[in-house]
Amino acid sequence: MRIVLIGAGSAQFGFGTLGDIFSSTLLKGSHIALVDIDGEALGNVYKAAQAFAEANGLNFTLSAHTDRREALKGADFVIISIEVGNRFELWDQDWKIPLQYGIPQVYGENGGAGGLFHALRIVPPILEICQDCAELCPDATIFNFSNPMTSITTTVLRKFPGLKFIGLCHEIASLARYIPPMLGVPLEKLELRAGGLNHFSVLISARYRETGEDAYPEILAKAPAFFERMIGYSDILEYIQETGNIPKTEGETDLPDIGRTLSSRQWADRKLFRQILEHFHLLPITSDSHIGEYIPWAHSVADNKGILDFYLLYSSSLSLLQPKIELKVKERLVPIIEGILQDSGYEEAAVNIMNNGLIPSLPGNVTVEVPARVHRKGIEGVAFPDYPRAFAALLRNYTGVYDLTAEAILQKSKDLVIQALLVNPVVPICEQVPELVDIMISRQAQWLGYLR
Repeated sequence: MRIVLIGAGSAQFGFGTLGDIFSSTLLKGSHIALVDIDGEALGNVYKAAQAFAEANGLNFTLSAHTDRREALKGADFVIISIEVGNRFELWDQDWKIPLQYGIPQVYGENGGAGGLFHALRIVPPILEICQDCAELCPDATIFNFSNPMTSITTTVLRKFPGLKFIGLCHEIASLARYIPPMLGVPLEKLELRAGGLNHFSVLISARYRETGEDAYPEILAKAPAFFERMIGYSDILEYIQETGNIPKTEGETDLPDIGRTLSSRQWADRKLFRQILEHFHLLPITSDSHIGEYIPWAHSVADNKGILDFYLLYSSSLSLLQPKIELKVKERLVPIIEGILQDSGYEEAAVNIMNNGLIPSLPGNVTVEVPARVHRKGIEGVAFPDYPRAFAALLRNYTGVYDLTAEAILQKSKDLVIQALLVNPVVPICEQVPELVDIMISRQAQWLGYLR
């Protein structure tokens, strides 16, 4: 196998993915090509990976490339995790400039005005990567971890419908953190299925495997009290400010890195969750407030202090992280690759693929996040013919934004960007939108200058 990691100069992505691949017995003997435009960062990851492989007697070969096309020739699997520019500087612009024009945003990363500008920056370079894949490794399976996931996968699959392009997001893992302790049942005894749009997905069904009994009524009964007991990011920040210490993860004796500590605290936006649980009788799968980026009333009920504290902790934590390669499968990537190679047919909990009727109440030409069966021939999405009507209506409110975002990028059209904002359910302004778009293009000209 030839496996290509694009964005491998990021130690967090590079080391984490390498550890997963190195853990696979089935992938032994594979060549891993590391790709990044930052030659120095790439070199550091490559040297560390080589040393780790030699020290552990691993049967893998590695190479490092700043020339992407050189690495992609003959690839079997391609994994993309990239960002453009200074992530937090641009995120601040995405969040604060629309706010100045009267557009409230829960995060401004994946949905809302900020999510649109994020998509306009990052999708074009991913399209260039996919163009190279179409020419150099057309049969490769391509996995994307970059956000905004739905904008990326929708646009890529519109331009390259023949590519085996799959979006993967970490958020589905929240169900494994929430539901077993909520019900007092091990995860392996539960059958859970969730679906919707990326970062905008809910648990659709829950059953006890041994009896087939519906577990959803019990989840709905226990969820409000369960989430009320959760510790929030504001609690963590207050503890750090008062003590100067980072709270330890339960069971660990050494001070963990702050990123792992934060993820272990199981925070969810209790205020926003309460409204969705009460009015839609559904459990969001997110572990944060991302779902609020798509709902017009979410900003009024979201835990805005928790969101601001999360942003502060998250941006600060990246400088404290000390990623390392570990022989442990932490992500779902390797099981999917192994499932393809073995034609296993196992059910993967969440992939982002083109709808094409998987959720009939949503447009077919926008990607959805659904479970899927993994075969040698590819990924077969699990359909939800009876998707909850009211939540589907919320999703439909946003699918038009994704449709116009994809077309704005493909047609390089500023008019379509303006239209994408005017149909966005979380945008409450009109006359100021063209000026906002002009300012964002001016401030981010390096990435948005293609819009005309």
